[in-house]
Amino acid sequence: AESLGPPLKLTSEQVWNKIKDMPNVQVVNGVACKPQGYGQWHNWTKKCIFWDLPYWKDDILRHNLDVMHIEKNFFDNIFNTVMNVKGKTKDNDKARKDIGIYCRRPDLLLVEQNGKTLKPRANYTLSTDEAKSVYRWIKELKTPDGYCSNLARCADVENGRMHGMKSHDCHIFLECLLPIAFSALPTHVLNPLIEVSQYFKNLCSSTLYDKDLIKMENDIPIILCKLEKVFPPGFFDSMEHLSVHLASEARLRGPVQYRWMYPFES
Repeated sequence: AESLGPPLKLTSEQVWNKIKDMPNVQVVNGVACKPQGYGQWHNWTKKCIFWDLPYWKDDILRHNLDVMHIEKNFFDNIFNTVMNVKGKTKDNDKARKDIGIYCRRPDLLLVEQNGKTLKPRANYTLSTDEAKSVYRWIKELKTPDGYCSNLARCADVENGRMHGMKSHDCHIFLECLLPIAFSALPTHVLNPLIEVSQYFKNLCSSTLYDKDLIKMENDIPIILCKLEKVFPPGFFDSMEHLSVHLASEARLRGPVQYRWMYPFES
């Protein structure tokens, strides 16, 4: 599967031909069940009621991905893992066990010693002193009025965590502050993170050019592959995958500021 190319993009007509004969909800003996063939030749659990709309099958972008939440969750995964935030990092014991199964990184495997399970420090995390210096930097950070909320109030230096960060704070941190905050990371770790930062910064521009979006569309899978060479398998969930589609959607529907959730959740 790793050597295969991306799945083919289906046209609206091809999707409609696959879904049109499925029931909205299939009930057997009073219990809702999945349509025949689920998990074999399709993954639809039912036919969505939106397909009853006369224009739905001709719409080339039927579902809009929310850049605000994708960016926030992507940032949370990066920040909590790099800063090794207890209880929130994706670099936990389960992730280290996955490394033993799926990756060839013996230096990251859990070690049994004196009846205890030890987790070797990874090169994609900051040391305790480095993390505290980042929190202290945030504590002393001054930003222009109205640029973002007061991040100094969010930094907890003693307990090593950020609290009360809003989606827009994550937006600012990922796109502007991340390359500075994580500059102590090794180059092979920092560079892909900077590329992610630049990807979202370009995506959220008020003016988008088709040639730039095509390049971003081609670059983001490569950026994610670079991250896969650094972070454990447990780091990657649906939010990292959804970023692959954002540049394509921007080509179809235009700048993201007309489609994201900030106007509705502010």
